[in-house]
Amino acid sequence: MMDFGPFDDYSDALTEACSLILSKPNASVGHIKDPELALRVSTEYCAWLYYTPEDKYQMSMLTDQSEADDLQRRRRTCKLPPFVDDPRYQSWDLKYIFALHNHPFGGPLSRGDMLEIISFAKLHEWVVDTKDGRIPIAIIAFFSRTDRAKPACDGFYQYTPQTRELHQFSKTEAGWLREELGKVTWIDSNTYRLNGVDHR
Repeated sequence: MMDFGPFDDYSDALTEACSLILSKPNASVGHIKDPELALRVSTEYCAWLYYTPEDKYQMSMLTDQSEADDLQRRRRTCKLPPFVDDPRYQSWDLKYIFALHNHPFGGPLSRGDMLEIISFAKLHEWVVDTKDGRIPIAIIAFFSRTDRAKPACDGFYQYTPQTRELHQFSKTEAGWLREELGKVTWIDSNTYRLNGVDHR
């Protein structure tokens, strides 16, 4: 993406990506009191954060393309392309780190989110080597807790299929506060267990 990075540190890239994505129109709709209107105008944006041969972290262009029947299912789900087209590099030289998106209503990661990153991990790599060490592929959902029309980056949820860990990161004055929400155990493709509770 033009005017974004590249970054030497992936945590800096995540912080900037969170602010950028949540600044997009209707990326957060918690301030809209009418739930039907909020659903209609909400928009989910997604992009890849990837690692280049120059040892930099870069974000792809954003897309807001959704599944055709999202409104019937009363949700927003951005369709993230499986590959990044960066003309500066050969496609096989890019390493996929984080699948990024926003949650307009600020909720946690869905079953579909987690299944998507598992499929991407099988397509790319479960863990990639970087100058900062080995980083496992993960999916991230940014959220804003504010009810203001201009949302702020308050944090994100992260699911890492290689470790099965689900985390919540909250932004504080001292930096990111990390909270472990548990480990995800898949019962089948429709059900996962988290902290002894089954979710569909």
